[in-house]
Amino acid sequence: MIGQKKFSLDRYEPSAEMSYFVQHYWVVRWDLRTQLPYSQTVLAHPNVKLVFEKGATGIFGVARTTSSHLLAGQGQVFGVKFRPGGFYPFLNAPVSKLSGTSTSLEALFGVGVSTEQLEKEVLSLPDDEQMIKRVEAFLFEYLPKPDPNVARISEIVRMIQADRSVLKVEDAVQLTGMNMRTMQRLFDRYVGVSPKSVIQRYRLHEAAEQIDQGTVQDWLDLSTSLGYYDHSHFIRDFRAIVGVAPNEYRRAQI
Repeated sequence: MIGQKKFSLDRYEPSAEMSYFVQHYWVVRWDLRTQLPYSQTVLAHPNVKLVFEKGATGIFGVARTTSSHLLAGQGQVFGVKFRPGGFYPFLNAPVSKLSGTSTSLEALFGVGVSTEQLEKEVLSLPDDEQMIKRVEAFLFEYLPKPDPNVARISEIVRMIQADRSVLKVEDAVQLTGMNMRTMQRLFDRYVGVSPKSVIQRYRLHEAAEQIDQGTVQDWLDLSTSLGYYDHSHFIRDFRAIVGVAPNEYRRAQI
């Protein structure tokens, strides 16, 4: 996330059994009753999310670009961030079908589920621990069998995120030893976006972090270090993923 923080953000680990599918839970709260509304930009990560928010609860596929969330008055959001690939066993269909979209709980889990009722239950609970227990109880009702490809894909995405030398799909292929077509097919089915998109997101998130830290001295050097030999291409991709051009982003951090 970028910009001045006007909210609190807490993350929690899932239970041992749920950790195969879920990366973490998160709770955002804000109180801007004496302040102007605030638009928060959220960077796009390769994860499906289950979000509980008053009047806006649903399953959100991997975002294709950054998104903005308007914070006004007082409120809270509870979220489930699935591991890359971790939602596929629940969906049992290519996760790419969800990318860039949102859908109701009824559409994915069946007619026995009421988005409105579960939203009310979760958001009315008095603390984060009880919200986690209620949401895990819901997910346990539909818990699928472990799929070995989930752990496989999650590890590949972790390696891409951690290894800054991975700048293109060929680098990921060399790092993992997986056939390129196999990787592309698995990412479409399990992650929802291509390996190229995942690599691009993490490297441009890294660029945003360097700007945050004030370590960027030269835009051309930064773009070249990220595998871009066309600076204008770097600017276009940065704007698409982060939401603004690099120089605009830096001004916003001052």
